[in-house]
Amino acid sequence: MRQNKWLLLVVALLLGLVLAACSTTGSDSEEGSEDEGSTTESESTQSDEEKVLNIAATADIPTMDPIMAEDNVSFQYVSAVYEGLYRIATGGEIVSGVANKDETEISEDGLTYTFHLREDATWENGEPVTAQDFVYGWQRAINPDNGSFYANYLMSGKIKNAAEIYAGNMEASELGVSAPDDYTFVVELEKAVPYMDSYAAFMTFFPLNQEFVEEQGEDFALTPENMLSNGPFKMTEWNTEAGWVLEKNTEYWDAENVALDGINVKVVKDADTGLSNYEVGELDRVSLQGAQVKDNQTSPEFKSLTETSVFWLKMNQASAEKGEYMQNLNFRMALAKGFDKQSYIDVAYGNDSEPVNYFVPSGFVEHPETGEDFQTGSDVLAFDVEAAKEYWNKAKEELGFEEVTISFLSGDTDVSKSISDYMKTELEKNLEGLTLETVNVPWAQQLELMRTHEYELAVSGWGPDYKDAISFVDLWITDGENNDVGYSNEEYDALVESAKGELATKPVERFEALQQAEKIALDDAAIAPIMQRKTSVLSKDYVKGMDTLNPFGNDYSFKYVDIQK
Repeated sequence: MRQNKWLLLVVALLLGLVLAACSTTGSDSEEGSEDEGSTTESESTQSDEEKVLNIAATADIPTMDPIMAEDNVSFQYVSAVYEGLYRIATGGEIVSGVANKDETEISEDGLTYTFHLREDATWENGEPVTAQDFVYGWQRAINPDNGSFYANYLMSGKIKNAAEIYAGNMEASELGVSAPDDYTFVVELEKAVPYMDSYAAFMTFFPLNQEFVEEQGEDFALTPENMLSNGPFKMTEWNTEAGWVLEKNTEYWDAENVALDGINVKVVKDADTGLSNYEVGELDRVSLQGAQVKDNQTSPEFKSLTETSVFWLKMNQASAEKGEYMQNLNFRMALAKGFDKQSYIDVAYGNDSEPVNYFVPSGFVEHPETGEDFQTGSDVLAFDVEAAKEYWNKAKEELGFEEVTISFLSGDTDVSKSISDYMKTELEKNLEGLTLETVNVPWAQQLELMRTHEYELAVSGWGPDYKDAISFVDLWITDGENNDVGYSNEEYDALVESAKGELATKPVERFEALQQAEKIALDDAAIAPIMQRKTSVLSKDYVKGMDTLNPFGNDYSFKYVDIQK
C-alpha cells in the first residue's frame, strides 16, 4: 500500500505514486446487496453503452507479480487483477474476498487463524481457487530465491518460521501455513497481530496458481498472457511506458456486482497534457498539479481527497560516498529544518496538503482508551532557517568541510522535476557551501536505486499497508527491509520490537510505545517530514466510487467503481 503504501511513495509520487489498510461489519450478503442495488439503479437509467473508465497514470506499472510489488501503482493494479482472503472495500472497510470473513476462526491465544474459502471462486481459466493456491503464494513470497524483500518485511517475526526461511535456514515448505483441505487455509503466527484483518487483505498474500506460474517461469506477470486473474478484472494489454487495459473478468465469483466493463489507463507524465486529455474527453478523471489546482478549484468537477500518505526527505546514512555526512546529526538537522514545507507544497502541488513535522499521519489511528489521535504534534523538525544555519555550521566544524556536493534523486515527471528544482534552490540558498546535483529517473528505477541505497537525498512518501501505526514506525528499525535511509537506534528498535511482541495484546501500552518510538526518530532526524498529502483531481460527475481514497493498502477499489451517465 503502498506507501507503500503505499500506501513507499517517492518523490515521483506527487504523481500519485505512493509506496506503499480493521473491519468488522463486512459480510457477503451486505456487500452483495449494496452492489446489486447500485447496478440495478444504473441499469434502469443508462444505455447499453459499455462502462469503461478512462484514466491516466504518471508512471508505468513496476510489476504485476504480487510478491514483488512495493509501490502504490503496482498495488493498485495487482489488487484489481487478483483477490486475496479479504478485500479492501471503499473507504477501507475489510470485507470477504476468497475467504468468508464471518467464518474465520481465531484460536484462544490469537496465534492460529483458520480461513474458510468460498467454493465458487475460480481462476480466469475456470480452475477453482483453493487453499493450496494460498499456501503456494505465501511460500513463494518468503522464499529468498524469489527476491521479495517486501515479503520479508511483512512476514518475518509474524508468520511462523518466516524469518528463518528468508535467512536461508529453513525450507519454504516449513512456513506456518497449511491447507488441511481444498477450502480451509490455516495460518500459524509467532506473535499476535492486532491488525490481522487488514494484514490478511494485503497484496503480498494473494494466492497464485502454482502450475500456471511455473509454466511461465521467468516470464510470469511480464505480459497479460503471462498472468492468470482471480480478481474482478483481467489485464488484456500492457504497453511499456504507454498504458494498459483491464477488462471485467467474467469468471470472477462476484462478477455480477462489478459495474465497470473495463479500465483504460494511459501513461501521461506531463501534467498539462493530462489536463488537455481530460478537457477534450479522452480521460474521465485527472490529477492536478501546481498552478492547475488554483486554476480549476472553482470547477464543479474539482475534488480534494484526503490521504494518509506522508512524504519526507530521505538522508541516506548508508550512502557509499556521502554516508559520513549523513551520519552526522547536525548535518541532518540542518537539511531537515532548512527548507520551507509550505512553499514546497505550493510549488509542487498548489493544493491544501498539510506541512507536517511527523511521519505517522494524523486522522489515521486513535488511542485505544481515550480516542485521541496518535498524532499529538512535534516541532523539532519544523522549518527554521536560522536554526538550520546553526546546525550547518556545527556540522561543518565537526566534519571539517566548507563546501559539499550531494545528489538529489527524483522522478522524471513534471512534478518530480519541480521538486528537484525547488529543493536545490531552497537548500543551496539557506545552507552556504551546499551544492545539490539533481538526478531524475523513471519511477521504477528510482525505487530500485533507493532500495539498494544508491542515492544520497530523495523525497519519498509512504502510504500505510494496514490500519496500524506500526505500518509507519516499523520502517526505521535497524536493517529493516524498508529502512533505506540506514537509520539505527537501539532504544527505537527495542520499542518497536516490544510493540510487535510482549505488548501485542496490550493495546494502550503498545500505542504509547509507538508514540515514544516516533519521538525518538524525530529527535534523531532519521528522516525530514514534509507533508501529509492531499490529492486534487477533476472528475466527471458520472464517475462513482472514487470520491475517497482508501486509508491503507491500494488507493481505490475498482470493484466498486461505476460509471452512471
